[in-house]
Amino acid sequence: MAIRKPAWLEALDTQRFFVGCSVHEGARKNEKNICCLDCCTAICPHCLPSHRCHRLVQVRRYVYHDVLRLQDLEKLIDCSNVQSYTINSSKVIFIKKRPQSRQCKGSGNFCSSCDRILQEPYIHCSLECKVDYILRQKKDLSSCLRKCESLQLSPDFIIPHDVQFGEYETNETTHSTVLEGYEPMGSSDSENVSMLCTNFVRKRRTGLNLFSRSASRVSDEDMAGNMNRRKGIPQRSPLC
Repeated sequence: MAIRKPAWLEALDTQRFFVGCSVHEGARKNEKNICCLDCCTAICPHCLPSHRCHRLVQVRRYVYHDVLRLQDLEKLIDCSNVQSYTINSSKVIFIKKRPQSRQCKGSGNFCSSCDRILQEPYIHCSLECKVDYILRQKKDLSSCLRKCESLQLSPDFIIPHDVQFGEYETNETTHSTVLEGYEPMGSSDSENVSMLCTNFVRKRRTGLNLFSRSASRVSDEDMAGNMNRRKGIPQRSPLC
């Protein structure tokens, strides 16, 4: 049986990315820049807990168009003959076609679907152009599709700090949120930590008060010395 476009490929063509997520409308950094290939939908970073075990791919922007990392996309489909571009040391390819009118009828290297000028030896300017070309020629994508059971976001993807993973959330805590060397064990320990913090604040305030007093005393002495210091008698030049 001939295989046409898989559902995840249709989602890449039809879903809108880099728009606000309606589910997390009030959250910061809620742009839909991730595509869940199992749910075939665009999601934002705050949706990740619900798609934790799914195949995920990050959608990026290049010259106002959606692109995918070539390294990620090659795990799903053969991307040969598709022109790639370099962004932050990573090769990317465009998802959708970018039509360009031919300025001349002469010979040249043009895209197979949208007549866009390409570099040698590429013949497709985007993933969509290659898929359309194969469907016109063979009406079957089975030879290009690759089996991919797991696909996670790249390590450089930044997850906002306020994303809640629920039961999957880790218990790791940085030194900036707790006192170093403190391990919570019970209510008595919490009271001890509270007393330590209170004493620390009191000592810090006392030190600041002493510093301000000493500074004001020095400034007063300097002012008194300056006031008591007499000016020298002015010397006039002899008359000629």
